[in-house]
Amino acid sequence: MAVTRMLASMAVADHDAAVHWYTALLGRAPDALPMEGLAEWHLDERFGLQVFQNESDAGHSSVVLDDTDLDDRLALLAEAGIENDGISPASESRLLQVVDLDGNSVVFTGR
Repeated sequence: MAVTRMLASMAVADHDAAVHWYTALLGRAPDALPMEGLAEWHLDERFGLQVFQNESDAGHSSVVLDDTDLDDRLALLAEAGIENDGISPASESRLLQVVDLDGNSVVFTGR
């Protein structure tokens, strides 16, 4: 027995608005819409990000994503109009933090 795949889940109140926002954040449309109120981005063969409509839990999710190029990610966010405080140093890497429409935290980390 082994776990072979992981999907982080972000609870949102307005699914359509969130899909639009995460599409801008990730620079592409979802890879799958497996059921109503659920969108998935398959970021790699073994991991991904889900956005699902769950009004009672909206704003209480967080995810940390390692990114190969934070400077490119920052440029994508600027182009998409996604507010952020820029890249900040951390002990062994750099961080780029954003908050989605519901208050969920998305942190990109990298060099």
